[in-house]
Amino acid sequence: MKKRIAIFGGGPAALAFASFIDPKKYIVTIYEQNKTCGRKFLVAGKGGFNLTHGEALKTLKERYLPSSFLSKSLDTFTNQDFRKWLGSIGIETFVGSSNRVFPIKGIKPVEVLNCILEHIVKRGIGIEYQKKWNGWNEGGIPKLADDTIIEADYYIFAFGGASWKVTGSSGIWKAVFESIGIKVNDFRPSNCAFKVVWPIQVIQELEGKPLKNISIACGEKTQKGEVVITKFGLEGNAIYGLSAPIRNQLTEKGEAQIYLDLKPMLSKEKLVERYDRSSAKNTSSFLKSDVKLSKVQSKFLKGMTTREVFVDRKKMIELTNRLPLTVVDMAPIDEAISTIGGIPFDELNEYFELNKVKKSFCIGEMVDWDAPTGGYLLQACFSMGVYLAQFLNNIEGK
Repeated sequence: MKKRIAIFGGGPAALAFASFIDPKKYIVTIYEQNKTCGRKFLVAGKGGFNLTHGEALKTLKERYLPSSFLSKSLDTFTNQDFRKWLGSIGIETFVGSSNRVFPIKGIKPVEVLNCILEHIVKRGIGIEYQKKWNGWNEGGIPKLADDTIIEADYYIFAFGGASWKVTGSSGIWKAVFESIGIKVNDFRPSNCAFKVVWPIQVIQELEGKPLKNISIACGEKTQKGEVVITKFGLEGNAIYGLSAPIRNQLTEKGEAQIYLDLKPMLSKEKLVERYDRSSAKNTSSFLKSDVKLSKVQSKFLKGMTTREVFVDRKKMIELTNRLPLTVVDMAPIDEAISTIGGIPFDELNEYFELNKVKKSFCIGEMVDWDAPTGGYLLQACFSMGVYLAQFLNNIEGK
């Protein structure tokens, strides 16, 4: 006789699990509180739909904090496995210049989601919409908001983190889990904008302008990419990847020190060589003709220094490579792309089963791990879902 699996939440981790659980062994139903699955999936796609990242698996694993707990999941369903599987259901992908993996041109996020949902339904997986989980009854059985009792042999929780509440990812499940003695770490923003107090001139001239082909360092970590200058501060992939060290400094010191390198492909020694042979009449000409800074970069550098410093070309060489900025805050959690916090790993076994509630599993962003943008978040959610599905397939096969 087939056993029953109830999945609460219809985000990427749940959809991955449903795509790989064996329907010959299980009767599976997804209970989704919204009118459709994957709403955060669609919102994420508006900013450039990174499905995964194309780098080597060893390097990819190092992007996650902590990486050890997700290692087996990523081995089970790698970034290459993800691309092959997407191709098998009709979603062809390509690796972009940044090594990020995208659907081929013309395929929209909603089409990717619909392909996955069609695949799941064809496999015999049931989906019930507008069915909101509402904790457990007195007997410890999950129930819905209308008090319907959901009896199953295994329960999969995939509620997401606490960013983008409009998608249903609100983190309100935290209090319910805590009420039965499960520890849940507080949610905090990750992959978000960071607050910098700008000189008036900078924001007047450069608000909304990008700083491209730069790198930013915080502590021992450096991230290449680009950022956009906003009234609030900085946002973009070059600073999202530094969320963890910046967040740690903000917690410990109340502020964080970061350093911008506007010309990371040129060392200080190379810049000095260009200075020595330069015939430029002033600093602005030197930065444009010899250092090859963009117009935005030059204006930004000038706006961040005093006149006395700007006319000192040697000093400007140092600042081109290492311009200090002070971060004083993070964006509100609901504006973050992702969050840290949630179920800590010591509340789960290696297959994401709750130690205190047997045969109940937690996957996806509701578990406390961190990763930068660029396809890493979605990859981890899929890898966790596939890993758990294969574990349960093997249990029933014995």
